[in-house]
Amino acid sequence: MTFDVTIPVLNEEETLAEQVGILHSFLKEHFTTSNQWRIVIADNGSEDRTRAIAEELSQTYDEVFWVSVSRRGVGLALKTSWGQSEADIVGYMDLDLATDLPHFLEAYRAIAEEGYDVVYGSRLHRDSQVINRPFKREVASRVFNFLLKSYLGVRFSDGMCGFKFLRREVLAELMDGGAQNDGWFFSTELLTVAEWQKRKLFELPVKWTDDISSSKVQIIPLAKRYIRSMVELKRLKSS
Repeated sequence: MTFDVTIPVLNEEETLAEQVGILHSFLKEHFTTSNQWRIVIADNGSEDRTRAIAEELSQTYDEVFWVSVSRRGVGLALKTSWGQSEADIVGYMDLDLATDLPHFLEAYRAIAEEGYDVVYGSRLHRDSQVINRPFKREVASRVFNFLLKSYLGVRFSDGMCGFKFLRREVLAELMDGGAQNDGWFFSTELLTVAEWQKRKLFELPVKWTDDISSSKVQIIPLAKRYIRSMVELKRLKSS
């Protein structure tokens, strides 16, 4: 099966080339079939040299492409990238590669060989190994996932982990079912709607190394947006 790995980026000139190079080397080692995979850099409105570097990378590596997103928003970046894809599997991971790369092989097998529709990394699974996670972010993550379960009635353990892959053929129905947010909440919507639609979900315990220095997440503003988005998603389901 073919697959696209999307990397949403915003002002990442310092690390973009190095991290994409690491991911490219890993995929090249494990997937040797010609034209089986692509890395898609989704430039999310960067104001530094990110776009120029993405263009250079696409010229350096045959398997690296880039798309320009009209305005900021991780969900919008993913929808733009996946909407242009012709791959069997689409998904994304964060540029910091916080999720250990060998987990991608497990995610690929779950979809390509075991028939799952959606695979998501979980930092809250009992078998996960989480390194350098600040206490306040760990607490915020657990509170948020508790709210998801109690308010939206879902069972998945971690809606916020930046490591998700799915069969591209189910994407349109997930979006029609309510996965429409242009921000970070889009990835949580994917899992929520997939569960409501009784899709086959695979929970993947991961080794996750938090890169504190590169994080742009502001917990309080993000939490407020997430709560508003949860209310809106539940309203969509009820309508």
